[in-house]
Amino acid sequence: MKKTLLIALSVLLVLALLAGCAKKQDTQSKTITVGASSTPHAEILEQVKQALADEGYTLNIIIYDDYILPNQALADGSLDANYFQHTPYLNSYNASNGTDIVSAAKIHYEPFGLYGNGVDSVSDIAADATILIPADDSNETRALLLLQQEGLIELPADASAEKGVTTLDIVDTKGHTVKELQADTVPVQLANSDAGTVAVINGNYALQAGLHASDALAIEDASGDAAQTYANIIAVRKGEESSEKIQALVRALQTAAVKTYIENTYNGAVVAIF
Repeated sequence: MKKTLLIALSVLLVLALLAGCAKKQDTQSKTITVGASSTPHAEILEQVKQALADEGYTLNIIIYDDYILPNQALADGSLDANYFQHTPYLNSYNASNGTDIVSAAKIHYEPFGLYGNGVDSVSDIAADATILIPADDSNETRALLLLQQEGLIELPADASAEKGVTTLDIVDTKGHTVKELQADTVPVQLANSDAGTVAVINGNYALQAGLHASDALAIEDASGDAAQTYANIIAVRKGEESSEKIQALVRALQTAAVKTYIENTYNGAVVAIF
């Protein structure tokens, strides 16, 4: 009798453990953990929490303030996806780190802007002005192309976003001093710079610094291929683009409601691209 009771209790314990494991796995499968920059990415993600909840998913947003950790966390499995970067930056990161992260969807575009300290227009920029730009590969290219667009520097005739350029490729600085800085420090460096200094600033860092597209001396020409090339993406580990949770996340983001939120909130500093 005791033996039978022990067997029965053991079976019940095993069943309880299995049920607990199944419940834990189900909870994990219904949680979508996404790493994001605080502005605008995390703010946009906040808008889809309820839509995902209606489908049975819990959206967990982890905020990062740099461009390295969110890809490391995605590669090591700590995140299901991240939302902070464009494809050229991702390609550069993969090449440098041996990772295999891919785009699952394009969500928005953040026009780069040229901002000035005590400068009201491009024509007012002094011939010997210091120009601050972000230093990482793809964003450096983007900044230099904007400076060429505005006639502040000259690049080789074949310069392009796809090919990439650095300050070493500048054919003519036209008297300006082009200084490379870590992207997230550019707004602070501009604010603390001498009057007459100008800077090319990433859209999300400009927003965090309280700058708006209307404050910019110049903005990237959106009629070119910049919008598609530099669209901010939902990035995932290769092979997980079509998983149920990632597709649910993409569906929730690519809606008219999210597009309206972006238009009403960011006034041209962020543009939906779906």
